Amino acid sequence: MFTGHMLQRSVRMSLRSLLLILGISAATVVGARESWRRDNKEPSPAALHSDDNYEWTTWFNVDHPGGPGDYEQLDAIRFYYRARVCQTPRAIEARTTDWVPARETGEKVHADPTVGFWCLNEEQGPDRNCSNYAVRFLCPKDNSVNIQGIWGPWTQWSPCPALCGQVGVQIRSRTCQPPSAPCPGPRVEGISCSGPDCPKTECYLQCVMGKVNAECDTCMCEEHILLGSVRGAGGLIAGGATILHNGKLLTLTDHNGHFRVPGICPDGNTTLTVSLQGHATVNVVVPSSDERTSVLSVQLKRIEKLYVLSNPESKVRREGQTAAFCCKVAGTPPPDKYQWFHNNILLEKHAESTLVLRDLRPEQAGEYYCRASGLSGSIKSKPATLKVLGKDEYSCNPKPESHVIRLPHDCYQNSTDSFYYDVGKCPSSKCAGQLDNGIRCNDKVTYCCGVEKMEERQITCQGYELPTMVVTQCGCQKCVDTKATVHGRAIAADNGEPMRFGHIFMNGVRISRTGYKGTFSIQVPPDTERLVLTFVDNMQKFVNTTKVLPFNTKGGAVYHEIKLLRKKAPVTISSTETNLLELGEVEGQEAMVQIQIPPHSFYKENGEVFTGNVNASVTFLDPRDVSTAAAAQSDLNFVGDEGDTLPLRTYGMFSVDFRGEENNEPLNAGEVKVFLDSAQVKMPEHLNTMKLWSLNPDTGLWEEEGSLQMKRNRRGKREERTFLIGNMEIRERRLFNLDVPENRRCYVKVRAFRSERYMPSEQVEGVVVSLINMEPMAGYSTNPRAWGRFDSAITGSNGACLPAFCDEQKADAYSAYVMANLGGEELEAVPSAPKLNPSLIGVPQPYLGKLNYRRSDHEDTRLKKTAFSINVAKPSSNTAEEGNGPVYAFENLRECEEAPFSAGHFRFSRVEGDRYDYNTVPFNEDDPMSWTEDYLNWWPKPMEYRACYIKVKLNSPHEINVRSRNMGGTHPKTVGQLYGLRDTRSIRDMDQTNVSAVCLEFKCSGMLYDQDRVDRTLVKVIPQGSCKRDHVNAKLQEYLVNHLPLAVNNDTNEFTMLAPLDPLGHNYGIYTVTDQDPRTAKEIALGRCFDGSSDGTSRVMKSNEGVALTFTCGAREATRQSVFQAIQSSLGQTMSVVRGEGKRNGRGRRGNGLRSSQRRSTRNPTGKRATSSS
Repeated sequence: MFTGHMLQRSVRMSLRSLLLILGISAATVVGARESWRRDNKEPSPAALHSDDNYEWTTWFNVDHPGGPGDYEQLDAIRFYYRARVCQTPRAIEARTTDWVPARETGEKVHADPTVGFWCLNEEQGPDRNCSNYAVRFLCPKDNSVNIQGIWGPWTQWSPCPALCGQVGVQIRSRTCQPPSAPCPGPRVEGISCSGPDCPKTECYLQCVMGKVNAECDTCMCEEHILLGSVRGAGGLIAGGATILHNGKLLTLTDHNGHFRVPGICPDGNTTLTVSLQGHATVNVVVPSSDERTSVLSVQLKRIEKLYVLSNPESKVRREGQTAAFCCKVAGTPPPDKYQWFHNNILLEKHAESTLVLRDLRPEQAGEYYCRASGLSGSIKSKPATLKVLGKDEYSCNPKPESHVIRLPHDCYQNSTDSFYYDVGKCPSSKCAGQLDNGIRCNDKVTYCCGVEKMEERQITCQGYELPTMVVTQCGCQKCVDTKATVHGRAIAADNGEPMRFGHIFMNGVRISRTGYKGTFSIQVPPDTERLVLTFVDNMQKFVNTTKVLPFNTKGGAVYHEIKLLRKKAPVTISSTETNLLELGEVEGQEAMVQIQIPPHSFYKENGEVFTGNVNASVTFLDPRDVSTAAAAQSDLNFVGDEGDTLPLRTYGMFSVDFRGEENNEPLNAGEVKVFLDSAQVKMPEHLNTMKLWSLNPDTGLWEEEGSLQMKRNRRGKREERTFLIGNMEIRERRLFNLDVPENRRCYVKVRAFRSERYMPSEQVEGVVVSLINMEPMAGYSTNPRAWGRFDSAITGSNGACLPAFCDEQKADAYSAYVMANLGGEELEAVPSAPKLNPSLIGVPQPYLGKLNYRRSDHEDTRLKKTAFSINVAKPSSNTAEEGNGPVYAFENLRECEEAPFSAGHFRFSRVEGDRYDYNTVPFNEDDPMSWTEDYLNWWPKPMEYRACYIKVKLNSPHEINVRSRNMGGTHPKTVGQLYGLRDTRSIRDMDQTNVSAVCLEFKCSGMLYDQDRVDRTLVKVIPQGSCKRDHVNAKLQEYLVNHLPLAVNNDTNEFTMLAPLDPLGHNYGIYTVTDQDPRTAKEIALGRCFDGSSDGTSRVMKSNEGVALTFTCGAREATRQSVFQAIQSSLGQTMSVVRGEGKRNGRGRRGNGLRSSQRRSTRNPTGKRATSSS
């Protein structure tokens, strides 16, 4: 019979499984149609919902259409979901996973509410398989009246549908009276039956061991028994796993994960397939054995969601050429289907991982992306842009774009009535170049628009001519090879304690370590699309932290501060008792989450049940504490069913660490319950969409672990509370998240500038801009101090677009805090008090008022000026002034990224100190392509930037401006010509009121761009006003004397030297650092100079440490204007030349010091960094 009771009496477990999976295959269910679908037509909702005492369950999908077909059996569903399905369902519904009702698929299917649903591949016609179906059942509500019905008589047994050599099932059914009442027991019963004997055919299978079976598809050893054990991910018991051979089900594992299969030959050639929901299918070979009993152990791994290894590359081509786009996706199992889209339209004829477009036409320009799908989900790649040029169209516009630089204060230009001069620039864009028609994923040589011609101009200043190079023509040329770097510090979120000597992992491989002060520097591997790093503390002080770090894809370095949560002190619990752990970090408020661990739930990593005391450490990131937002793990994204990367809104993260008390061995746990206090969920619509997620540390994406259901609970003597309850298993992943997907999304446009002038040419790239999404405020009864999401982006040449939650109906439903950081320096936001200035903020009225812009010091001037808050009001399509930024609808990302400077945006600026940089050959440190091959280039070699500083001490009651004038010294191409100027104001000593010091940049000596011979830069250090040189570092003086030629120093008001070729260090007062990024090299060198050491760093100027020069200046107070008038144009320099050669250029060591701030004085603790104006 087909009931569990009768099967237990009449057949073994393996036969029962065979009946469930195969026996119903050809049967047509009779007598149950009234509760399924009459003639494959769905009954009306009124018919199914006429009784208020019934309701539909959730959808279940426990099988897929591989093998013989899709079997959604009621017994299997109960095995996985236990009490979520009633004993006697009244009706059943089925749909595909694409939400197509079963009646509309055209497939032959079978169903009965007391048995389940099944679809056989062999019944669907040639070359067609069943769809993947999900089912749900109509069950009595918990509070319904329990009225028992009476069964009518059984029908006759149906004919045996089995073909020759097969086993089938004969079915009979009965009807419950009245139909609306439940009856105990099954509505349908089945008994196994055998088909007729098959005509004998010749079998060519030969067995090394045993005999050929009747189907002639395998060898059977009747006296051999295979015993096996299956463990799931993390060593947990894998009950209900299927064991198949040649596509035929042999058995299921029992509740202990064990199975028994008689008749399998241990010949070393027999392969079994083991599968379990949520795990990757494994093929195992039965090992060779002479024993009558063999033992097999199988360890399963969880399914790896699909993730993109490489995205298609943007290309520029001409008409008639060929372009290829490639998309590489990994996962377990790997994807079995690829689709390509052009401007969001599916390209039907392209289903491979490589898309080849031949004989290109203009209409084929646009965006291309791929979507890969398989059993482990779907995912979309990032879009690539194809630009198709006409055959005679310019690939790179030869006319330069406008680019103005700021001139010295004694170079006022009457023609423009300003201190600015247009030196031009070429756009940073790819161009076609000399490409053939070869089909390749990545171009061997990439071409970019760059400087083709420059000419020298003389700018008239007060008493001298200032040379500058101006771009006159752009052209297509090979791109400059760039390398991207991320560096920074890993520190505690609560007090800044560094994570010393911690490990940094990428894709499960250790790639670096943090230093003593928590510093790290990592070169981003080529072709990296998403940089996911995991920071692991050897000292076990901090929680293992996975971060997705934005980096500059154009090359250069980006600084990140990694905030770490301190690991919670462990509590000792007993593995044989029920344990309840409460999570919540806000004093005076209820615990937000509770974790309930039943007895005997702990397992060792080898799968053995653990008995004893457990040290349990559970660290909770409480979203009610805004200060923890920066410590949020990953970037709170997941991949949806269609392959889109979508955002989550968190209600708390928790990291678990279970270890045995005696030997500290890590433990896993199964059957853990999670309770989320529903009172903490302030948005009612989130109660029904709350899910439990775990973090994949390799991809940095969150993956669903299960849903949460509402339930009332009474705990001890406490008042009754309503919880959202979910189940989870703690296996190899230890970080979990309580989140809801949020679809109200926008982008916020932000730009960063070098100064408060907010000029387009002074935008700064590489700034890390962060946005904290706050809980909804007005219109919702909520705590406005809670946060829901933390996002970061890197500014490029056109600013950055930050994702944020937004609302169109209520402007103040969502609010956000926005901050900006450059190398550890917090940038300043535009003020909002005493009144709003829309032209300064960058957003016109009345939209600005709707956004309610407020700088952090709006109400309290004692607070920092480094953040602002806004209402994230989604722009209204009916209001024209809201369609031009700074908030963009989520679908308008490209419009946000390409918005002109005149469009609305928010602004940050660097805290401008008293410094000025001038390069004769303009160079944008944020754009490697702006580098040109010129002998007067300040940085002679791209991707190897060498920064040099000299430390000058000044005895004066005032801060003094100091200039370095840098000219060619020994190279015949540059001797007597200006490289550039640097002006910096000294910083007063914290303890000595009459002492200040300055770290002054100068042009390093070394090879010029042609790498032919070195140039010893002629550097003149000139303090402003009436100053006298008192002292020169003895070691520096000795070095200069021993490395000829020697510059003459007759003027005691200044100091002249031919810059050293060697990286001398703090004992000489010279600080040199070489790096792949100019900004990083300067920051590290500055940090060492401030500290007065060769390997340390400081944000406070130490005036008496590591000094090269000492001047004493008069009492006249310094002014910024006079320093630029103090120098007259003596372009030549008299030198006393002694025969001899300088040493070869030595490289500075790669610094690991803190990326510190230029502005490190007590007057301005927030700091400021150096950058060149170009």
